[in-house]
Amino acid sequence: METTEKIVEAYVRHVKGWATISNIRCQGQYEIDLLAIDPKSLARYHIETSVSVSHGFAKLTAAYDPALAKVRVQKPKMRRTLGYFSQHKFETPSVVARLKDYGFEPGAYTKIIVSLGWEAEAKAAAEVEQIQLWDFRDLMREIADSIRGKRSYFTDDTLRTIGLFVLASEGRMTRP
Repeated sequence: METTEKIVEAYVRHVKGWATISNIRCQGQYEIDLLAIDPKSLARYHIETSVSVSHGFAKLTAAYDPALAKVRVQKPKMRRTLGYFSQHKFETPSVVARLKDYGFEPGAYTKIIVSLGWEAEAKAAAEVEQIQLWDFRDLMREIADSIRGKRSYFTDDTLRTIGLFVLASEGRMTRP
C-alpha cells in the first residue's frame, strides 16, 4: 500500500469513523485501493487515490484518450485523468465483480477519487459521473486538526507519524 493510500485510510478511519478494507486484488492485475463503510448509516464508499507531487501530474484532468493510454510516454499522464479512473478503476468488469463480493452493488455506493487538486473540467465531469473528488491536502489538514491538542497515543503508524509532525511543527516538541 502506498503512503498516500495509508493516509487516506487513516483519514476515513480516524476522522470519518468508517470501517475499511484496503488493497483488494481483482482479476487481471486490477486492485481496489480502499473500501469503506460508515457503521452508522451503512453507506458504502469505493475510494481510489492518486497523488503526485510532480507539477505536471499533480492535478486530475478530464482529457482521457484510450489510444494515448497505450503509449509508454503518455501512460502516466493518462492515469491522472477522470476517464482513466472511470474506465480502469471503477468500471472494469473484474473490479465490479469484486465489489459485488463485498456487497457493493452498482449505484448503491459512492465513488471517490483522492487527488492533489483537479482542473475545472475534471470536476464537472466527475459531477456528471457522480464521482466525488477529495483534495488530499484537505484530508491532511483534517487529520492534523483532529490530532492537534490531544494527548492520545496512536498505535496506527500513519496517525502517529502525522501526530508527531503536528507536535514538531507547533514547537511542542522541545530539544533536551
